[in-house]
Amino acid sequence: MTGGSRGIGRAIAHALSAQGAAVAICARTAEACQRVAGEIEAAGGRALPAPGHVGRAADCQAVVDAVMTGFGRLDVLVNDAATNPQFGPLLEADEPALDRVWEVNLKGAWRMSRLAVSAWMGAHGGSIVNVASISGVRGDALLGAYSASKAALIAMTRVLARELGPLGIRVNAIAPGLVRTDFSRVLVEDPELRRRFTAASALGRVAEPEEVAGAAVFLASDASSFVTGSVLAVDGGAL
Repeated sequence: MTGGSRGIGRAIAHALSAQGAAVAICARTAEACQRVAGEIEAAGGRALPAPGHVGRAADCQAVVDAVMTGFGRLDVLVNDAATNPQFGPLLEADEPALDRVWEVNLKGAWRMSRLAVSAWMGAHGGSIVNVASISGVRGDALLGAYSASKAALIAMTRVLARELGPLGIRVNAIAPGLVRTDFSRVLVEDPELRRRFTAASALGRVAEPEEVAGAAVFLASDASSFVTGSVLAVDGGAL
């Protein structure tokens, strides 16, 4: 579970644990991972802190090694880690900012998927769930770098679904709308931006992280055993 220390990732980690999964928490700092792992264990679950920065290849390998050492298997990979250091017109973005978005949002998921397949899923099957965004489906002004990275993640999801299907590995994506998290604070707390994003949805409101977690549980579990290459919008009807 990358990006598992807060927001949507934390909610997914708790939801998977509630359904009986042993969950490895990956985030950039050991303290953040330990905090969420402690929450899960206090609730009666089993969790493993596995700190690492998915924008760094060596860290990704260390995370997967920690999971295999701690659990002995890796049946489900949830790629939730993301960054967005650039807010504004896409053509005004700094190249280093674009590089950071690409390195984490797309290459991080690619790295983790490749390592998960090599470590366990290639021989045993599994489920990969990529947390994309409706911004990757429709494109959102002022979120250009983020939108482009999520569009690429959706495309990668569909490619991997075809390539890994013969191995019994399902690959799907979730496309959340506007969710109340620290990551989306600038959109939620600015009245005009919030109105713009919520006015386009059927439910007309901001989601809570827990409202996204159920989709991840579905795609991770055997309840979705004939679902692969899909993009499940959890957006209050925005699309």
